[in-house]
Amino acid sequence: MERKVIDFHTHAFPDKIAEKTIQMLSQKAGIPAHSDGSVQGLCGVLQAAGISLGVVLPVLTRPEQFASVTRFALELNQKAALESVNGGGTRLLSFGGIHPDTADYKGELKELSDSGFLGIKLHPDYQGVFFDDVRYLRIIEYAAQLGLIVITHAGIDIGFPEPVHCTPERALRVLREIKPDKLVLAHCGGFGLWEEVLETLAGESVYLDTAYSMGHIPQELFLKLCRTHGTEKLLFATDCPWGNPARDLETFLSMPLEKEEQDLILYQNAERLLGMNALRRKKC
Repeated sequence: MERKVIDFHTHAFPDKIAEKTIQMLSQKAGIPAHSDGSVQGLCGVLQAAGISLGVVLPVLTRPEQFASVTRFALELNQKAALESVNGGGTRLLSFGGIHPDTADYKGELKELSDSGFLGIKLHPDYQGVFFDDVRYLRIIEYAAQLGLIVITHAGIDIGFPEPVHCTPERALRVLREIKPDKLVLAHCGGFGLWEEVLETLAGESVYLDTAYSMGHIPQELFLKLCRTHGTEKLLFATDCPWGNPARDLETFLSMPLEKEEQDLILYQNAERLLGMNALRRKKC
């Protein structure tokens, strides 16, 4: 039987800016891209890896990008919803995005919720705000009231290494103050800070995704995270185009985990967090 896989952390851009954006980010971080940055390119890479659903996460670097980014994400979701779901293949589902300096965070979050988005993406390093800043706290709190998933970059960003805007300690402060029930910390809770994640966040009520972590986090640390944090709170993700979906999936499947544990991480936790309606999308 073919294994179901959901990639909870991917990126794609409008065709007119995809190539330029990918080149710029790839050069800044010093890492290769594994797709051309377009929606179709992302679909092709995920499908080749046998991934059934990719969650697309837009990032706003300026508040005024809200309208254009929302329009792109909404068009992606609407196109998928209008097409037939027959035939299998890879499907995409886009979250919305918001910038912490927006003048109307409640209005924008309500617009995203009313438009059918299931979650939002934050990136403290790209947005230049520490994760426990009040601007994020109020966004996360209101998003929780609306039932939205909040996923944030966590740990070191290779392209923006200093300062680290979302450390495990700052994430813990947010958890203690807001107590969101649908918060996802990317990169196994903090890229490059995994010892601190184990000491600070393991066992807390928060999801961690594996984006750009397979092949980077030592296997023994990942397995310890599975045991101490719980496989029911881990989400498979690649960060494509920065992660290589086929290679990351192969690395994950090589871990000494039971099939039941693998399935939790590969798709069952994501299905539970997203809700089954989110999966009724058409193949690419």
